[in-house]
Amino acid sequence: MTDTLRPAETDAPATPGSTTDDSSPQKLKRSIGVVGGTLLTLSCVTPASTLFVVVPDLFGSLGTATALTIAIGSLLCIAVAFCYSELGTLIPSAGGEYAMVSTMAGRLAGWLVFVLSLLVVMIVPPVIAMGTADYLAPIVHLDPSMTGAGVMLLATLAGLLDLRANAWITGVFLVLEVIAAAVVAVLGFAHGERGPGSLVSMEVAGTDGGTDTVTAMLVVSGLAIALFVTQGFSTAVYLSEELENPRRNVARTVLLTLGISAVIILVPVVAITLGASDLAELTGGDIGAMVTAWSNSAVGTFVSLCVALAIVNAGIVMVIQNSRVLFASARDKAWPEPVNNLFSKLGRFGSPWVSTLAVGVPGAVLCFVNLDTLYGVTGVSVTGMYLLVAVAALLARRGAHRDTPAWRMPLWPVMPVLLIAVLAYVLSQQETEYLLWTGGITAVATLYWALYLRPRRDTRWLVSIPEDARV
Repeated sequence: MTDTLRPAETDAPATPGSTTDDSSPQKLKRSIGVVGGTLLTLSCVTPASTLFVVVPDLFGSLGTATALTIAIGSLLCIAVAFCYSELGTLIPSAGGEYAMVSTMAGRLAGWLVFVLSLLVVMIVPPVIAMGTADYLAPIVHLDPSMTGAGVMLLATLAGLLDLRANAWITGVFLVLEVIAAAVVAVLGFAHGERGPGSLVSMEVAGTDGGTDTVTAMLVVSGLAIALFVTQGFSTAVYLSEELENPRRNVARTVLLTLGISAVIILVPVVAITLGASDLAELTGGDIGAMVTAWSNSAVGTFVSLCVALAIVNAGIVMVIQNSRVLFASARDKAWPEPVNNLFSKLGRFGSPWVSTLAVGVPGAVLCFVNLDTLYGVTGVSVTGMYLLVAVAALLARRGAHRDTPAWRMPLWPVMPVLLIAVLAYVLSQQETEYLLWTGGITAVATLYWALYLRPRRDTRWLVSIPEDARV
């Protein structure tokens, strides 16, 4: 775990489309600032599609405690964002979490966080994409899996374009989804059925038609999904090689995105909790039906179409993010050389086109996997990934890193220590099935490390940082 990192030397940028070799790793083009980065990152959080696709499941298990659980998760994410901001400015690499953790905690820890992040980035897009059919229902009835697969393939094609162009595309879609969330919030508050005290009443509709109490343990268990609700703010770190002036702009983008996304998601959740006609309707979580009841079918259709576009938007940004992770892993020699050469190829628009296809096409296939399993594995993976990032943040001021120019979090080391303790407890409260799935995948990845990567430590898994990011 404490193998010394030997970053690859980075020479002049290779021409797009050329293959990677030992002397000239490919570099991504710095082309976006804080505004473009925030638009892309907010689109990855995809507040409206998260509100309409993920939050209804929380209403089903947590009822009136949903807003409280998301609020607690958002507070935890502030500490997580501090860790990402400090580490992301110390190690501005498209590898994101794995580059940060490898540098601070050793290559095995970095490999494990890479596997967890890969699970997250491969599973989240199809989870969101499968919600598209529900929100196209006012116009046409479609099979959720087939529709989700179509969204993933469309997002893959868009992901092959220039990043600056995608920032504008996703920015337009983002405006539409923010409008949809705002409509839900206004209608919910305007049709309030209960007072603010209901937000802490801890009630959920029971299967027998009665009322059940939401326990503290249920809230803790729900925190894994609540962390997932705003998880996309970490995309700013994946884009750090393409952000101008990363030492300054990575932290700004991470913190700005978290704040905006928390507001866009939490305010409508509060409004829905107050505006639902009864506890059974709230627990049912059919937000589209609530909007139609509060207004009319035309407004309900408009909101549904905005959400459908938001899901497509999220798919585009997530494919962009995920392809950068795979590109960086190939550049850092995580795979046999022929695979590295393929995944590190850049196309005419400067995007890693093979890596984009490699994450988009399997994402379409995952649309046919059981949704509950995808949710559970994602929650465990996100929590474990954040835990390892917090450990890396605790180690971020040792040796040479102590004097490296970077954004520094307040209340260090208290912040990462508390975060480690809370996340470890949250992880312990997850369902055994999802812990076993995630643990099994991690165990296989550890074997790959032990049998292939570690014996080739001089030529494999060499985490590199772009030359212009080290100054």
